[in-house]
Amino acid sequence: MLLFFRFVLCTILGRLRSRIDVLGTSTVTFTVLPTDCDLNMHLNAGRFVSFMDVARMDLISRTRLLQPLLKRGWRPVMGGITVRYRRSVLPFERFDIRSRVLGWDEKWFYIEHIVEKKGVFCAQAYVRTLIRKKDASATTAEVLALLGAEGLASPPLPELSW
Repeated sequence: MLLFFRFVLCTILGRLRSRIDVLGTSTVTFTVLPTDCDLNMHLNAGRFVSFMDVARMDLISRTRLLQPLLKRGWRPVMGGITVRYRRSVLPFERFDIRSRVLGWDEKWFYIEHIVEKKGVFCAQAYVRTLIRKKDASATTAEVLALLGAEGLASPPLPELSW
């Protein structure tokens, strides 16, 4: 439940923060609470992914995509994630998640999340996501058109195995 409040707050504040373009980077700072930890008293691996979900909403809010999606009844859906963990994040430590769109194909957007604490690399994730309409998936061209970026070509994607 605590993450729900962070989710709502981050989504609202993302709308108030400066706008970024489709390929811009969003950075969100969080603090690890004891309820975010596992028995080893560090940030739970699943909670890392949940925080990345929240950071992705900041990215969607700051690109100004959220409002057009809500008007149409569309929603973002994650289709896969690959995470690499390197360092623990301990209770009450602050950490940043940097999020950016790496590129896209006809169906999927590919997003990178990098987790750092005090500039030290902790985790990295590659997320495959799409926008779901009421009855089908939106094409990336449809989503880019909502952002006023129709015709924008995707940067080359890194080699990812899904």
